Amino acid sequence: MIHSLSARSMMLRTCIERISKSTVYLSSVKCMSSSTENIVKSSYPDVEISKLSLANYILENVKDNVDKPAVTCGASGRTYKYGEIQFMSDRLAKAYLAIRACNLKKNDTIGVLLPNIPEFVPAVLGANKAGLRITFANPLYTPEEICRQFEIANVKMMVTIPQLLPVSNYLRANLACYRGTISIGGSDDRDNNVFNFHSLIKTEHESDLPTVSPKDIAIVPFSSGTSGLPKGVLLSNENCVANLCQLVTPAFSRYSNPIERGNNNVLSIPPFFHIYGFNGILNLSLRSGCNLVSIPKFTPEDYIKSLITYKPSVLFLVPSLMLFLASHPSVTKQMLEPVCEVLVGAAAATPQLQEKFRSKCAADISIRQGYGMTESSPVTLLTPWKGNNTKSGSCGQLVPNTEARIVSTTDGTSLGAGEDKTGELQFRGPQVMQGYLNNEAATNETLDKDGWLKTGDIGYYDSDYYFYIVDRTKELIKVKGMQVSPTELENIITEIDGIADVAVGGIKNEFSGEVPRAYVVLKPNSQLSGNDIIAHVQEKCIKYKWLEGGVKFVRAIPRNPSGKILRKDLQSLG
Repeated sequence: MIHSLSARSMMLRTCIERISKSTVYLSSVKCMSSSTENIVKSSYPDVEISKLSLANYILENVKDNVDKPAVTCGASGRTYKYGEIQFMSDRLAKAYLAIRACNLKKNDTIGVLLPNIPEFVPAVLGANKAGLRITFANPLYTPEEICRQFEIANVKMMVTIPQLLPVSNYLRANLACYRGTISIGGSDDRDNNVFNFHSLIKTEHESDLPTVSPKDIAIVPFSSGTSGLPKGVLLSNENCVANLCQLVTPAFSRYSNPIERGNNNVLSIPPFFHIYGFNGILNLSLRSGCNLVSIPKFTPEDYIKSLITYKPSVLFLVPSLMLFLASHPSVTKQMLEPVCEVLVGAAAATPQLQEKFRSKCAADISIRQGYGMTESSPVTLLTPWKGNNTKSGSCGQLVPNTEARIVSTTDGTSLGAGEDKTGELQFRGPQVMQGYLNNEAATNETLDKDGWLKTGDIGYYDSDYYFYIVDRTKELIKVKGMQVSPTELENIITEIDGIADVAVGGIKNEFSGEVPRAYVVLKPNSQLSGNDIIAHVQEKCIKYKWLEGGVKFVRAIPRNPSGKILRKDLQSLG
């Protein structure tokens, strides 16, 4: 659609006014498997990977959706249309580079400290158009946690909200590289280099935008990988775009099949700062022309209101939210009637949980699961949207352009199909990361010379090439789908006087999946209590890292001859 000059001017003027006011394939298709190496290739045809930058790929079809809602806050009702998102991101791209006090240049890194609000979208897309790298942090992190991440990523500017501006004061005092803050809401505070988001959009800035190539790093999310402290994951524009290209194919997206679309409203709660919420949900929904409805903070009232108001045809869930929908008395069958499809990520939903959820929904509802890692942008496995309903325990099949192998943990050979042939899942494809930021040793541990990504998860695939996860070798604790690094918690606990040794492990929990427990050896005559240790961790960490599994005082931590903690032996300590 080509707008006249006057029509375009009217649209831009309207946009500014609005801103000012706001604060397939069937599952029986077989994969190709090498009989000599047992390398499994996706059963679905390779797709062409776009050479556009992430922002330009997401908004490539915006001309067809200019007046359609793109992202909506389910709590406040605030919404932006696709044309407005494009206008705002264009203005912000130039604004980022025009702020003299910050002196940002291509490949500099900005931090995004935001809940799920509509402004998240133009803030990130604008940064990508400016050639900036983006790292995300959980808004509920402590200032110390945010500062640790931003120091590693060399963050020079942060985008946040007025309630979190005290964090910027902490960053200014503790980070030599930090230069300024953009606040979504509030007012300018030039003395402290705080710039109002909406003022920046209302001003036309003179900046030359750089060329953004597919190989340029787009985002630097943080992950603990298979072990150790959180590390910056280098994901290029090509990595992120490749994963979107893999997911919008007819085999994996109902939105490639107009007759099956239903309405375009998608309801999602997983945070945008998480790779699942960002590339697996937000970017995928925008590329598909959907209206993504989310809320800044989960409350039963706001979520139920969103179900009633927007009648979404698609829900993105994590298992704990699926359990809420299945068991909460205020969630009725009628509320879920418009839902055609559910996608579960971040952790697996058991067959029993799926059946409990189905009892409240239409009989033919499609429940799909996937598997991924931050290091793979994130999706490598996904249930086809017309998948085999008998595979409810599976995390799906390989997405296009992706290979997998199951590697024996005893002799390193690649195994064939079968439940009795379990080993470490490894993947290779264009969505796999470039490596870890400034951490060659960790990169070499996770990526081999042939590009295979070692997941640390144990699984197998069946004769229909559906994959299953049965265990994991990685040390991470998975709390409601969020990664918790035992090493990070151990380092925090050893700050306490009176601690001789410590190990942290995960214990099973019905609601969270796992929760952390600390096993502590005290120094002689130490009077520390378990509550002292729990309180110290609570002061330093976000809530999902708290020691909900308690503290267990032990005589010694089980270690191998080289001193490495034997985490599988921790639970035997009680």
